[in-house]
Amino acid sequence: MGVLARTGAPTTVGGGGADVLSEKAAMMRESLQKSQSFTDNMVSILGSFDHRLSALETAMRPTQIRTHSIRRAHENIDKTLKAAEVILAQFDLSRQAEAKILKGPHEDLESYLDAIEQLRRNISFFTNNKSFKSSDGVVNHANNLLAKAISKLEDEFKQLLASYSKPVEPDRLFECLPNSLRPSSGSPGNHGDIGVKNHSTHNHSENQTENAVYTPPILIPPRVLPLLHDLSQQMVQAGHQQQLLVIYRDMRSSVLEESLRKLGVEKLSKDDVQKMQWEVLEAKIGNWIHFMRIAVKLLFAGERKVCDQMFDGNDSLKDQCFAEVTAGSVAVLLSFGDAIAKSKRSPEKLFVLLDMYEIMRELHSEIDTLFKGKACNEIRESALGLTKRLAQTAQDTFGDFEEAVEKDATKTAVSDGTVHPLTSYVINYVKFLFDYQSTLKQLFQEFENGGDSNSQLAAVTMRIMQALQTNLEGKSKQYKDPALTHLFLMNNIHYMVRSVRRSEAKDLLGDDWVQRHRRIVQQHANQYKRIAWAKILQCLSVQGLTSSGGGSSVGVDGGNSSGVSRAAIKDRLKIFNVQFEEFHQRQSQWTVPDTELRESLRLAVAEVLLPAYRSFIRRFGPLVENGKNPQKYIRYTAEDLDRMLGEFFEGKTLNEARPGIAW
Repeated sequence: MGVLARTGAPTTVGGGGADVLSEKAAMMRESLQKSQSFTDNMVSILGSFDHRLSALETAMRPTQIRTHSIRRAHENIDKTLKAAEVILAQFDLSRQAEAKILKGPHEDLESYLDAIEQLRRNISFFTNNKSFKSSDGVVNHANNLLAKAISKLEDEFKQLLASYSKPVEPDRLFECLPNSLRPSSGSPGNHGDIGVKNHSTHNHSENQTENAVYTPPILIPPRVLPLLHDLSQQMVQAGHQQQLLVIYRDMRSSVLEESLRKLGVEKLSKDDVQKMQWEVLEAKIGNWIHFMRIAVKLLFAGERKVCDQMFDGNDSLKDQCFAEVTAGSVAVLLSFGDAIAKSKRSPEKLFVLLDMYEIMRELHSEIDTLFKGKACNEIRESALGLTKRLAQTAQDTFGDFEEAVEKDATKTAVSDGTVHPLTSYVINYVKFLFDYQSTLKQLFQEFENGGDSNSQLAAVTMRIMQALQTNLEGKSKQYKDPALTHLFLMNNIHYMVRSVRRSEAKDLLGDDWVQRHRRIVQQHANQYKRIAWAKILQCLSVQGLTSSGGGSSVGVDGGNSSGVSRAAIKDRLKIFNVQFEEFHQRQSQWTVPDTELRESLRLAVAEVLLPAYRSFIRRFGPLVENGKNPQKYIRYTAEDLDRMLGEFFEGKTLNEARPGIAW
């Protein structure tokens, strides 16, 4: 092999270098041959190992199969033993449960309920393990035992419920009421007229009831309710829900009805209501209002609480039981209200109708809350229906009253011209209506779409006042004396104005109404004065006084000139005396009941009569005084007349009204 010299010139390879290369090449061939031989040997050895392993595996396979079978057999044996242990345990539990069930629930109810649960688990176990040959027999036996257990459970539920279901005594219910609604203490056991409302204190009592706190009575002890709950659950699970419902309904409904009966609730038909005297019926209506509060806020609320706790977790059953327990009692209460709403209308019923409407509105939200759910739909609708009927009847009665006031044809005249009974009745009626302002506004909203309820109440009040005024004008025409006609109208309209000014009606009717009717009062006073006193004042007038000849006379200016005869003066004074005495006798029997108005009217008469009398006596008195028996003609001084005027309008009897005349 040649290499390049440092100078870049080629160098010739000698014979010794070639020999070395040959030797190295020979060595390399020898090494390669040895490596190939080793590789062949290794492949041969490895091939031999593979053959041996395959043979070994083939030889061991039967052994592996036998070992696996043995292991599976052991596992199956373990499983079988464990299954047998479970089955034996279930049999043991079944025997324990059966023993407890055969003893019955009375001694240890909790253990009895546990035993029933265990029995159910056993039934489920054997039902799901059909491989056990006796499963069907065991399940049948357990089911029969469970049926007996549930039957005993029903008996226990019924007995336990009966033991703690007692009517609530009235006194205990009254203790649950707010102090303001508790009846006054009376004779023991007498709870009559517990709810009659005084209309004059209606607003006060209404405000009290709005903030009143009611405490429903405990109908079943709290310690017993969990047991009854567990019993009811077991009965439901056993498919005995209907039996449970019947037992519960029959037991609790009779107790509830007895509680209301003890309170005084009675079933009355429409015919019963129609036959009652008004005073009796009014008392019963007052009681009914109180009964409704007690029933809804105490008894029904207590029953709902019991149902909710006893049937907790089963909403439909809760509602169904509550509906069926309360249905009969609700029907009795609502039927009385319905009988009133459908009875013959009369003005005096308006206030009790408003009271009844008001209590139904007050209880509306509580009724909706207590009687929730589909099962209570009918009860809720019945309560709402009664509320609407009461509203309609009250509305119709209101209209009847307005019409009755205008058309009242009673011929009972007040002979003394005082305030007519119709006036005082209507005004008191209107004043009572204003105690029901909030109720009336709600009533108007029931029937009016939109509109201000205040203006509606004002319009109704004005119509009633106008109807009264129209009727009074008709009644005033019964008087033969026109003066008494105006005195009568003055008295009655003044009574209306004074009553309005002193009541809440003033805010609705307004100052314009008051001022307008005060002017009407004044007009009638002026008319009375003009008609009653014009003729007698004519006696004291100079007009018509002329000399009759032959008698002494004086001048009309008081001088001793001819012009006025003594006889004419005597005639005038005689006429005056007779007329004034008649006026005194008659008008002392007339009445102006209002002190201020009476004094004002007397003063108005005195202001025209006394100056005229003084002037007449001053002018013409000397002519009479100089004659015979002057006291026969000048019977009274101005002071006497003033004193006698002070007896006018006192409503005296005929004997009292006769003047004591000094001759």
